[in-house]
Amino acid sequence: MDDIWAEVERGCEEIIPAEAFRTRIEEAGRASQKLVIKAGFDPTAPDLHLGHTVLLNKMRLFQDLGHDVVFLIGDFTGRIGDPTGKNITRKPLDEAQVAANAATYEAQIYKVLDPARTRVVLNSSWLNALSSADMIKLAATHTVARMLERDDFNKRYAAHQPIAIHEFLYPLIQGYDSVALRADVELGGTDQKFNLLMGRQLQQVYGQSPQAVLTMPLLEGLDGVNKMSKSLGNYIGIDEPPAEQYGKLMSISDELMWRYFELLSFKPIATLAAYRQEVADGVNPRDVKYRLAHELVARFHGEAAAASAHDAFVSRFSDGGVPEDLPLQQVQTPPHGMQVAALLFAAGLTKSNGEGIRLVKQGAVRLDGERIEDAGLLLKVGGEHLIQAGKRRIARVCLKADG
Repeated sequence: MDDIWAEVERGCEEIIPAEAFRTRIEEAGRASQKLVIKAGFDPTAPDLHLGHTVLLNKMRLFQDLGHDVVFLIGDFTGRIGDPTGKNITRKPLDEAQVAANAATYEAQIYKVLDPARTRVVLNSSWLNALSSADMIKLAATHTVARMLERDDFNKRYAAHQPIAIHEFLYPLIQGYDSVALRADVELGGTDQKFNLLMGRQLQQVYGQSPQAVLTMPLLEGLDGVNKMSKSLGNYIGIDEPPAEQYGKLMSISDELMWRYFELLSFKPIATLAAYRQEVADGVNPRDVKYRLAHELVARFHGEAAAASAHDAFVSRFSDGGVPEDLPLQQVQTPPHGMQVAALLFAAGLTKSNGEGIRLVKQGAVRLDGERIEDAGLLLKVGGEHLIQAGKRRIARVCLKADG
């Protein structure tokens, strides 16, 4: 059971209550009892990226342990708009947008989850049935003061920024999902902790045993700083072509590689420890990164596609005019990182930042084989990259902090 618990804990930010939940998992295993494991996704965008799969991977673990995994599509809550992390009232999506996005979610999740062991539900199926009296009863379970304990609400209130009444309903309604499903466990990102705990409290109000809460960190995007987000352009979509996925994964820093292994890989903990030891013993981190890229591309596109993406990547950088012995150039970088245009200049590939910006706009700049469209893309300190300006100007660089 220690090995099983280690995998349950793997990558988790917090488990509430940890010891009681461990006991429950162990007892359920001995009794061949299925726990209801719930994770909710509001269909606010049509495509999923690797950041979303952090939760999906943990759900897959619980599937493999024999539990009842529920993928909850928040088609009702999506029309309200999750206020989490927002400093303004979020615009609700219309019903057609939510329905279209929900359909794409359902098609994509089975690249991680086992369709035969996944229960997909829409929270509109019970929330549409709530009467006005039911909603008032639900709202009466918590005070405005309790809602203002939530960090984003508190900050907006202190800054005299408006908070719409319906925004207070969002965590209540998300919590009610746990009541409707009689959830034993709810998974969510660290930014969802308030809402997840709301589910525990509401279950007690409605006479149920409170669910355990398991929070997962928000995966950093390709820049290694901000959470993965399509709006920031630092994401890897699970429906992207294999070569694009592979190239993006090979572009992450060596440090971020271990974070991706922990949160995204299905390799056992012992295997990851062995990989770290290999690098400590002198193996090139790039060679270990190949394994990460292969595993993830194979998950979404199959083994053959992953092998082809690897061959294409190696060919591009080994056989395609890029010398394998290209020296690694140390570039002094501010603590917050360096933008692509500035890196081109610092690496001696352009005569000015302005020239770098123009080349990016012309589509002539590649970073680790991928064409760059944003000259302001921020690269993290410690990252190692192959950067190209046109066909002949090429450099291998390592971003090193000043001083």
